[in-house]
Amino acid sequence: MIGFGIFGSLLFLIMLAVLELNKNTVLGFILLLAVTVGFAVLFIKVLHGGKWYWKVLGWIGWIGAFVLILLLTWPPVKRVPAYEGRTPTYTEAVSLEKGDVRGVVIDEGRVELYAGIPYAKPPVGDLRWREPQDPDAWDGVLNADHFAPMCMQPVELPIVSSLKQVIGYHDYKISLSDNYRPAVSEDGLYVNVWKPAGKVENLPVLVYIHGGTLQTGQPWYGDYAGTGLAREGVIVVNLGYRLGVFGYLADEGLKAESEHGTTGNYGLLDQIKALEWVQKNVAAFGGDPNNVTLAGESAGSASVSAICTSPLAKGLFSKVLLESSTVVSIEPPHSFRSCEDAIRSGNELKARYNVSTPAELRALDAETIVNEAYTQHYMTVDGYALTDTPYESYKKGVHNEQAILHGYNSEESGPFLILGNASMKDYEQRVRSYFREYADDVLKIYAPTTDEEAKDMWAEIYGAIFFNYPHYCENRLAAENGIPVWEYYFSRHNGRLGSWHSGELIYFYGNLPENSKLFDEADYALEKNMTGYVLNFMKTGNPNGAGLPVWESSPDSTRVLELGNHTEMIDEKYLALYAVMDRMAGWGE
Repeated sequence: MIGFGIFGSLLFLIMLAVLELNKNTVLGFILLLAVTVGFAVLFIKVLHGGKWYWKVLGWIGWIGAFVLILLLTWPPVKRVPAYEGRTPTYTEAVSLEKGDVRGVVIDEGRVELYAGIPYAKPPVGDLRWREPQDPDAWDGVLNADHFAPMCMQPVELPIVSSLKQVIGYHDYKISLSDNYRPAVSEDGLYVNVWKPAGKVENLPVLVYIHGGTLQTGQPWYGDYAGTGLAREGVIVVNLGYRLGVFGYLADEGLKAESEHGTTGNYGLLDQIKALEWVQKNVAAFGGDPNNVTLAGESAGSASVSAICTSPLAKGLFSKVLLESSTVVSIEPPHSFRSCEDAIRSGNELKARYNVSTPAELRALDAETIVNEAYTQHYMTVDGYALTDTPYESYKKGVHNEQAILHGYNSEESGPFLILGNASMKDYEQRVRSYFREYADDVLKIYAPTTDEEAKDMWAEIYGAIFFNYPHYCENRLAAENGIPVWEYYFSRHNGRLGSWHSGELIYFYGNLPENSKLFDEADYALEKNMTGYVLNFMKTGNPNGAGLPVWESSPDSTRVLELGNHTEMIDEKYLALYAVMDRMAGWGE
């Protein structure tokens, strides 16, 4: 009996954890409790003194019942509410170009949030793989109290997402209020607007483009939500855009039917369409359309760096914040490819699904092709949204921004090398595979003697290849074009992501949770500095201001501002490696 109590209790707790992590409905917990009580009574009264095989069948029956409960109470699909609690407090109606909207009051009355406002027609049916169209007008008042579905993308099992939150972020919260799966749809071209509560006028505006390798992501995630900055007196707009195969498929047939002769950049065109929406509508929320800062992280930052050279985006923003990616190097390491490669990849996709025409492509079910996100997540030069590569545009003096704030994190490679870091056994092979005839130069700079050194050095090299070096290119191109530019190096360790890729987001956007055990006083002080820099940059085009350590501009790219245990200017630590990468790329030739 004691053995049954210990084992049975442990198994019951595991079942409860699975239901919670998988976001099953409350009914699942009720059914599990009922079945467990029934099994315990059966075991004690009948099975305990019986044959061993009856006991085994009893345990199997209990586990089988749990599996059935897991499936029967699978979390439903819902749109994510923009408010906490059961009943929202609504704002006054705001009149926009296409109709009136009312949002919800959040953050203890300090912020208003207007979620799920359409900025384009749903790109479905015949509008799949076409340039985004103006949204239809609506009658009455739109209740902007739920976020729109995430744009179509591959989705994980809920339990996988929860375990990532537990293991990667260490901030998972047990709750019965989020027992559902966020909606995913091709109909995802919507914006969310955060503003200070009450009547405001002519406030600076920040438009944020989320990351996710141009394959995944959503425009409401807490780290970069607009709440933190809005309470400081600015307007924040986050947007959804077409992802993966729906946003970046390139095809000659699609190009031929386009009035602009474009293909392959539908997600990029969505982002520009959202910027146009901001110009037409942000004043209604109290924002200044003549003072817009465009920001993004990872693939979102790559998108921003491309938009900086798009002829379609001229005049839609004045400043940019680029975090942990750009596509301005001669050969961008991710998120960008040649039009020839894009068309070739599109042809391979058509062959896989035995289709040949745009009509046949559009007839494919979204669920059938959504996993092609892994083959179709690259911007390209389409002759319309982008007439040259960003590097070529900058070399010609073509750009849209008037000031740049940008940088990278000290451990960018962290999440990408969890299951595949180097050791002494394969370190040299990895270096030679990437750097080829320049490998000896790198091996002189990074010469490990232990597995731990090999691991650390390869992590630094990997981060430099995919994230750091493109910012080095960005800084120099900005200087060539006379653009004021400030670069950072985020190095703060904490109980959460630390300085891994995306670790800086929660600081820049002022969203550190209050009274969290994952952060200490130094983190809150750093957050104050970082949001202060962003707010100053939005308002004036310069991050510096009263009460903040001086952030020097370094046009020669030799100095960066460290944002870590201390906020101070330091020497750029990767210059020797960058010199090798310059020779590889033919920079300056």
